[in-house]
Amino acid sequence: MERFGVWLEELSVWQLIVLVFFVLLVLAVGSAFLTRSLVRRGLRTPWGMRKINRLRNWVIRLVKRPITIMVLDEVADVIQTGHYTRNISDALIENHDEVKQLVAEKVRRDPNVRLIGLLPGYDTVISEVSETTLRVLIEMLGDPRMDELISDLLRNNIQQIKKAVRDRDHEHVPVHAPPEITPANGPPTPQDAS
Repeated sequence: MERFGVWLEELSVWQLIVLVFFVLLVLAVGSAFLTRSLVRRGLRTPWGMRKINRLRNWVIRLVKRPITIMVLDEVADVIQTGHYTRNISDALIENHDEVKQLVAEKVRRDPNVRLIGLLPGYDTVISEVSETTLRVLIEMLGDPRMDELISDLLRNNIQQIKKAVRDRDHEHVPVHAPPEITPANGPPTPQDAS
């Protein structure tokens, strides 16, 4: 035991703080697991563990917001270095034939196009329009100005999220019900497969 005391005296202030933090972390995690085990068995949580759990919850509430804001700052910095629209453009080029076929299928199934679909040369027109649209979209996504637009959009959204976290705006929002699945936004129906 004497050696332990000498070892503690040799620690710097920061090493001691880290050691205390580590011990508290181990106690908090151990207390959480033990509390869960006791509650599952129908037993009450001992007084000491309730105090440790309260301390753990207080510490989590204390550090949660600053850590979230620090992570969002890091994400904002990383987002500004990426070329996300170029990545989308590359994916469209890689899957060019499949995307063109998908667009043509969706246009053919559109209920507003049924009458036009009977015109001669309709498939050629759809093919050319799909090809042109895809080519223009790929060129737009490859343009550095589009990268700047998306980067600004993401950065502004992250700034808004950080402000909401700081102001605790998210704590007063009611829980939303999950959306209903309809044929327009849901999985394909057997009729779509035919």
